[in-house]
Amino acid sequence: MAPRSGNKYGFIDAELSDRRKRHRLRRLRELYPSAGAEVVVDGKRLTNFCSNDYLGLSRHPLVKQRAADYIARYGAGSAASRLISGNIECFTGLEKRLARLKQSPAALLGSTGFQTNVSVLPALADRNTLVCSDQLNHNSLIQGIRLARCRVAVYRHNDMAHLEGLLKSHQGLGFSRILIVTESVFSMDGDRSDLDILEHLAEAYQSILVVDDAHATGIFGENGMGMTCGRDIDVAIGTFGKAAGSFGAYVSGARKVIDFMVNCSPGFIYSTALPPAVLGAIDAALELIPAMDGEREELMEKAEWVRRQLHQAGWETADSSTQIIPVIVGSDENALDLSRFLEANGILATAIRPPTVPEGRARIRLSLTALHTWAHLERLTASLNKWRHSP
Repeated sequence: MAPRSGNKYGFIDAELSDRRKRHRLRRLRELYPSAGAEVVVDGKRLTNFCSNDYLGLSRHPLVKQRAADYIARYGAGSAASRLISGNIECFTGLEKRLARLKQSPAALLGSTGFQTNVSVLPALADRNTLVCSDQLNHNSLIQGIRLARCRVAVYRHNDMAHLEGLLKSHQGLGFSRILIVTESVFSMDGDRSDLDILEHLAEAYQSILVVDDAHATGIFGENGMGMTCGRDIDVAIGTFGKAAGSFGAYVSGARKVIDFMVNCSPGFIYSTALPPAVLGAIDAALELIPAMDGEREELMEKAEWVRRQLHQAGWETADSSTQIIPVIVGSDENALDLSRFLEANGILATAIRPPTVPEGRARIRLSLTALHTWAHLERLTASLNKWRHSP
């Protein structure tokens, strides 16, 4: 058979070319973690302001040692999905411990936050489900909802009146169930949802409340166990790849919800179980996090100081009230230019552009951690203001 003419990769060339023209072409850069909040990129030492390692646990001695201990005890890999032969003995103990800390009836460990979201939501929904989704939900939640192939109503960000209006207007229309899906701490704006009102609306309209607690786990709630800790949340999802300093994810909720996920969530059923080293790191993080109130308090104090300095200088930081602080500059070009300027001044802060954020809302997303010193923060704010007033 004669080969067909034409470029079978033409669509790839066109997409990459378009992204390059619009200043949206992304590239991977190698870095080497150094001491404290510093990393080495292209041979240059930079202070890292884009890490989610909020408590600095990724290099904590106990976390590293426990990971090594679990490898010595259980090997390098789990070798199968948990429903086959990958459910090594430490899973059960970790899940019971996590459930106690979350003050939840049960918990289930999974692979990543993204995979958990794109697996849990299609499992909970059918084609006759209505999902009410916050406008600024993370892409993993959006993709999970799309995979459910059901009716979606997007409510304005954190607008509880709009959400209630949608719930009210869709009553009696024959939906098999209604899901309310939100984050507790929003990953790009650094603001928080109102869980009191969300719980009330879920109860009033007999809806299933699903909350992604990824950026709150380790930072907020009793013992740092997230904003969903001890609350009447139907399904809470979180990760161990952020403040816990490791990898993996979890779902917590009623025992029947967890049993349902074991039986109906494809991402859990068909995925190889987490490796022992990761389980060891999670175990150590769950031991350390409850005792880190001092670090959490100082982190919030520093975040408030940075916001105050930025506001005084005329920067927009959206409604941030957490360790995540967006510095919104508008255009993609400005975000890239500011990121390059900061790097030239010893600061790693990645430009965040559409489609990750809305058009015209490109930004530098600052992630503060317990490893940042006051000197780091002073240099950061001084550098930002220097760029702002440069010709």
